[in-house]
Amino acid sequence: MFIARRQRRPLRWQARLVLGTLAAVAAFTVWAVLARQFAPHSNTGLQRFDAIIVLGYPADSDGNPTPEQLARVSEAVHEYERGVAPRLIVSGAAAHNGFVEAEVMARTARAQGIPDSAVVVEPEARDTIQNACYSVRIMQQQGWRSAEVVSSEAHLPRAGLIFSHLPVDWRTHAAPPMGQPSDLRTAVEEALETVKTARYLLFTSWAERCQP
Repeated sequence: MFIARRQRRPLRWQARLVLGTLAAVAAFTVWAVLARQFAPHSNTGLQRFDAIIVLGYPADSDGNPTPEQLARVSEAVHEYERGVAPRLIVSGAAAHNGFVEAEVMARTARAQGIPDSAVVVEPEARDTIQNACYSVRIMQQQGWRSAEVVSSEAHLPRAGLIFSHLPVDWRTHAAPPMGQPSDLRTAVEEALETVKTARYLLFTSWAERCQP
């Protein structure tokens, strides 16, 4: 009997650990989902801005814009042509391969008719927090006070949470996808962004503080 009780105790301890872990994961997931649901879209009623910030996305292995990256740049160009802002800030380092995201995006914007003088390259940011921080740093250096932030729809809630802590007037603007994405792809993108939002809330919001 003594041996049997000794054998059951680890099982009960392991079960409590598993249940506790599952409960914590569920709680963090709900927190992230709610944070995304109620994330701010803007902090201003402005319709015209000093700049359009295009958040980074990797180029392909040959240095060409991927469909996601092309969608973001093309929508930023469209907003520029509508007179939303007189310049683009394209942000992103070579975070995923050997090609600097901002340089590929700048080349794409110029190919779509944006003059070189209206494209500002920010080539150092390796994630969304740095995209926001380094872009706002450029704005402050130039005396620009407001920005429209362009990215994919799934990305913008997390971007909104980040920009809400920065000293700039801003609003987000979603770039329509190139083509019609499948339901599976949309669900995967949303799930990944939920995980990244949870990580931001739990860790990177304080571990990766950046003063523009």
